[in-house]
Amino acid sequence: MTKVESATHTVNSAAREPGEQVRVAVWAQDPITLTGLTGMLLGTADVFVAADPFPADVDVLVFAVDRVTPEVLASMSKAASESAAPAVLVARQLERTVLLRVVECRVVAVLHRGVATGERLAEAIRVVAEGGGVLPANLLGELLRQVENLNHEVLEPRGLNSAGFTSREIGVLRLLAEGWDSEEIGKKLCYSERTVKNVIHAMTSRLKLRNRPQLVAHCVRTGVI
Repeated sequence: MTKVESATHTVNSAAREPGEQVRVAVWAQDPITLTGLTGMLLGTADVFVAADPFPADVDVLVFAVDRVTPEVLASMSKAASESAAPAVLVARQLERTVLLRVVECRVVAVLHRGVATGERLAEAIRVVAEGGGVLPANLLGELLRQVENLNHEVLEPRGLNSAGFTSREIGVLRLLAEGWDSEEIGKKLCYSERTVKNVIHAMTSRLKLRNRPQLVAHCVRTGVI
């Protein structure tokens, strides 16, 4: 079990327009916590609190819990499926075993409930809305260890990288991005032209993309190549 520490590590923050409101949706396990958090945020000039706990058009989701139970994870997963917004988690403690699951629900900031004042919560929301993250140092270290273990124990034995692509796919993608056609890629990598076409088709189908330009654009945008 990992206690959520109060010290935080902030990453990747970008500027928002001055005076621009951040639309926030709040979810809590009990009505008292929900009322308290909502009241805190209503007094913040640049934060707008939506009435619906899981709307699709908010900038940030806020979850407030004592512990991340299976029921809480189910609610967080539901929110992640209905909204593309990143999330702030206010919790008293986190089990190490659910840390990656929490991240899968787009949680990029974690605050300890005991120190989650209105000012600190509002600041975390602003950072998240700007594309940043706020994680206690102990959680950040644990998360990196779990990602390393995932890569070593699950992805590498299957020839995959952390983005879910094989080394062969990465090789094809890099040449495709340089404008090479299937025949040229095949000669360069010692594959048949048919193999190259099958590799490209498998990637476009898996990612639900229509063509090669979309595939290259997606992989460049997401940092795969």
